[in-house]
Amino acid sequence: MRLGIIGLPQTGKTTLFNALTRGRQPTGVVSGKIEIHTGVVDVPDRRVDVLSNLFKPQKTIYAKVTYADIAGLDGSAGKTGISGVLLNQLTQMDGFIQVVRCFEDESVPHPAGSVDPQRDLATMEAEFVLNDLIAVERKLERLVEERKKGGGREKAVVERELALFERFQEALAAETPLRDVEISQEEEKTLSGYGFLSRKPMLIVLNIAENQEAPAVAYAHQHTKIVALKGKLEMDIAQLSAEDAAVFLQEYGIEEPSLNRVIRLSYDLLGLQSFFTVGPDEVRAWTVRRGASAHEAAGEIHSDLQKGFIRAEVIGYEELIALGGLNEAKAKGKLRLEGKEYLVKDGDIMHVRFNL
Repeated sequence: MRLGIIGLPQTGKTTLFNALTRGRQPTGVVSGKIEIHTGVVDVPDRRVDVLSNLFKPQKTIYAKVTYADIAGLDGSAGKTGISGVLLNQLTQMDGFIQVVRCFEDESVPHPAGSVDPQRDLATMEAEFVLNDLIAVERKLERLVEERKKGGGREKAVVERELALFERFQEALAAETPLRDVEISQEEEKTLSGYGFLSRKPMLIVLNIAENQEAPAVAYAHQHTKIVALKGKLEMDIAQLSAEDAAVFLQEYGIEEPSLNRVIRLSYDLLGLQSFFTVGPDEVRAWTVRRGASAHEAAGEIHSDLQKGFIRAEVIGYEELIALGGLNEAKAKGKLRLEGKEYLVKDGDIMHVRFNL
């Protein structure tokens, strides 16, 4: 799971990246080349902590999110759209975190001359919508040519694709991101090879100053979330030692860094959930999409478990904790045996029975 941190220049993208990853490397354009920095972050999950305390394993492993700090977007893609290395990086992302500048700082002038979050949101939206519109129109040209020539794919398949991309063209021409266009499961398969930027989930981070209230912004789109964050303060906290950070948070009455919420929102934004495997060797959170089957979840653990899947022993996190552990759950017959088609729930604890 990869999320690209994007935004216009001087918004605090690298500040957020450093805060999320406890990193110190800036990202920018060097010698005409775009430099991308990535970092892997644990998804904070109190359930993992509780399970680890209960089972006292040799290893405790959290779910992961990969963040990429991507420079190069400046609102000036123009009629040619986004090109080259930058576009290649953007299309590889599963979603985006867009940092929107809300803070004033005379030492860091805004490239547009003033701080205006609503304007900057519209600028970035237009960048992605324009790029997708160019790609869709090129695809439509190829489909029309394919229909004229015939002799290739079935005519019905071509017509279905034409209808889909015409809907996309209509939405994009009206400056509507593709996240707002409803598509069927069959159409989703057609789009598996396309990295349309305005279809990707978006977390908007309003980067505010330490003593600033978050401004009201209008951004009502599907697969989108908005959160306010004091970027500089969060980076300072993230780069403290665990002991010093705990003292700081206690002094200011902060239950947890806001970054934890951003990470969890990132995870949730992509339609993901966690299930757990537990034991004396390891307590681990595994990532699956919401709606995944037990068979798919087994494959996340190991391909052999998926190939030889027989049954999954399952119990919910809350029930396991209430009972006091696996032995107690087994003694009371609370472990359920589920088949391949069982839909995994967030927080399920699973043990897969398999045979090869």
